[in-house]
Amino acid sequence: MYQALYRKWRSKTFDQVVGQDHVTQTLKRQVATGRLSHAYLFTGTRGTGKTSCAKLLARAVNCENPQAGNPCNVCPSCQGILNGSILDVLELDAASNNGVDDIRAILDEAVYTPATVKKRVYIIDEVHMLSNQAFNALLQILEEPPEHLMFILATTEVHKVLATIKSRCQQFAFKRIHPSDIATHLLRISKEEGIGLTDGGAALIARLADGGMRDALSLLDQCSGGGNGTAVDEERVLSSLGLAGNLEAAALLQNAADGDIAAALERLDKLYANGKEMTALAGELSALVRDLLVRKTAPKTGAALMTGGFDGETLKKLSARFDVARLAQMLNRLQKTAADLTRSANRRTDIELCLLTLCDPTLDGSVASLSARIARLEQGGAPVPAPAPQAAPVQKQPQAAVPRDEPPLPEEPPLPEEPPLLDAPPLPDAPPMRNEIPWEAPPVQREEPQPAPLGHPAGESRPEPSPAPQTAPTNVPGWPGWPAFLAQLKGMISLSDYSMINNPAMAEGRFDGRKLTIWTTFEVVKKIASSPAVTQPMAQLCQQLTGVAHQVEIRDGQAPPEEIPAAPPGAVDALDEFVARGGSNITVE
Repeated sequence: MYQALYRKWRSKTFDQVVGQDHVTQTLKRQVATGRLSHAYLFTGTRGTGKTSCAKLLARAVNCENPQAGNPCNVCPSCQGILNGSILDVLELDAASNNGVDDIRAILDEAVYTPATVKKRVYIIDEVHMLSNQAFNALLQILEEPPEHLMFILATTEVHKVLATIKSRCQQFAFKRIHPSDIATHLLRISKEEGIGLTDGGAALIARLADGGMRDALSLLDQCSGGGNGTAVDEERVLSSLGLAGNLEAAALLQNAADGDIAAALERLDKLYANGKEMTALAGELSALVRDLLVRKTAPKTGAALMTGGFDGETLKKLSARFDVARLAQMLNRLQKTAADLTRSANRRTDIELCLLTLCDPTLDGSVASLSARIARLEQGGAPVPAPAPQAAPVQKQPQAAVPRDEPPLPEEPPLPEEPPLLDAPPLPDAPPMRNEIPWEAPPVQREEPQPAPLGHPAGESRPEPSPAPQTAPTNVPGWPGWPAFLAQLKGMISLSDYSMINNPAMAEGRFDGRKLTIWTTFEVVKKIASSPAVTQPMAQLCQQLTGVAHQVEIRDGQAPPEEIPAAPPGAVDALDEFVARGGSNITVE
């Protein structure tokens, strides 16, 4: 009859216990010297050797011929304990025998001396499951035990054991076994069993076992199909354990990296139609993001911390798409979603909302998401839009011309003007014209025909005055000026980037015919303006306006005043003569 590997290969001596030398060496010395305690408490996670060491200790203290603290396993006492024929060594599962009556039955028998062995040993597994009354009954005999009695308590949740119980026991903490130790042990067993286990397969099973040797042997038993020389590699382990679905989780995270919401929802719909449990999917995504976070933060020593459900190539490809702050934000979101699924009315909807926030960080208004975007900007990465849709910032529009029959309000402050360059020729007679107040002249009705200004031939219509721009454009063919350039740039870059570039207090642009220079003193604006998402559209728009490809340069400091082109010859004289004739309906700035 076939016997499971974890039962067949249970440790027969303390030396065969893997990864618990700090426990086995102490127990061996106590057995060899005879300095034994009447009560032991073994704590640790599942599959780390607590029950195995308890049985080894029960045989060792009753062995007729101990070998340096190890049981010989050949004497009648050892053989009787192994086959269960000696009733003085009793193993009790507290998960199903947790009442006070069960403990009282043990106490009634404990007063009798053992019949065939030295000590009566009671092994109580999962002792934390005992009721308070049962604990109190057990405490009574632990305080003053007979010479022939020994208790070995084992638990995975030591915090549930009463402090009065723990204070009367020698406590040994069993650690999780290192994956390398598990892999070595699996390769040795597979060689004895004739299983073709590869090094990669052993390493993958060791990581999946999560520090438990019993789990590792059970996984090996499942993947090998009972032996018969079957090759067990990484691919077979993934397929045998049903972990091929983890590749779908990796594909979902790839959609999140690409920001492809439609593809992510379609893949989720297929998984849902195929019967995939949403809670399990959230767990797989959390495990994947955790592996990526470990790989990012501990690239050298993090291999032993991986869950093992994902291959190295997949992790390497996805790791390059995220930074640490984004991974931490995603893991926080997934963990919260997984916790909320237990009380959710529609789990599919919750997972879909989670995927939306993973694909588009702007939909996540949490502090962790905002911190991740700020960290990305500080690291010089591509800018990320704001976390929530905000109202569009008010853009500065060119000042509209004042109607002829409605004078402007005196209390409105005039728009700031930039001083002309030192080498720019000043307009003659400009100061006297600026000092004249246009609304003191008699208003002119709209229906009256306007006199044509001097300097235009008779019969030609006078061109309509255009609104005065905020800043005059430089004298470069095709260049409309920085404000008009920004107006055409809107829509070619993201709204958050545009709001930064379009703020005159934070950035100004100048074009000299060869390159576009952006001046700013703010580090955030420098990083935004330096990103390809901004410089490429700017260069493209410059080429469309001027017909020649240009470069975009970012400089630190204040922008120099933009050059104002000189007025055409004779224009000022003609304007003076027109004003002298009473044409006071023109505002000169």
